[in-house]
Amino acid sequence: MTEPYHIDTTSNWRRQAVEEWLFGLDRLSPPVREKVVTAWVSAWASSGHEKLEDMPFSPGEQPYRLMDHVNDVTRAGIDLGARAAADWKVAFDPDVLVAILILHDVDKPLIYGREGDTGVHTPLFYELPHGVIGGMLLKELGFPHTVVSTVATHATNAPFHGRNLEAHVLHYADLFAADHAFRQMGKTPLYLRHGK
Repeated sequence: MTEPYHIDTTSNWRRQAVEEWLFGLDRLSPPVREKVVTAWVSAWASSGHEKLEDMPFSPGEQPYRLMDHVNDVTRAGIDLGARAAADWKVAFDPDVLVAILILHDVDKPLIYGREGDTGVHTPLFYELPHGVIGGMLLKELGFPHTVVSTVATHATNAPFHGRNLEAHVLHYADLFAADHAFRQMGKTPLYLRHGK
């Protein structure tokens, strides 16, 4: 396989579509906002997807799109981060927490393709675990280690997970949104799956 992605800073129509899609960009500083948009534009331009709406959340038939999931996770994570900040007496840097929330699945356009209405695995899915490719992309774009490592290790099947508080917030926001997706798809939510 050639490189799994390329950095794309010139796709103005894609950049506009990403900016119109992503919830939470207004909470980021301008330089971080620019890198977040570039990350998503790069993943999209490097994928086989023509439109943002074509990007599947997971393999199989589904009405739930990746773009829905990313915004669901970001909204839930911002709310959960505010609750954690108040209860735990910690301060979250929005340029770290919100970037993690928005970018956690930035590699899914590269590992999930589409055949008709069905999400399928791409060849890249079998080369690198989910999260790792996103971490590589974010490292190349100059994101801080906390963002890179949290995205790289957030998948539920990762061998280990970050111990930072942002990883904690992402974990529960991601699972909360994923359970919403599974309910919409008529599948068993994660919290009801035993031993699987």
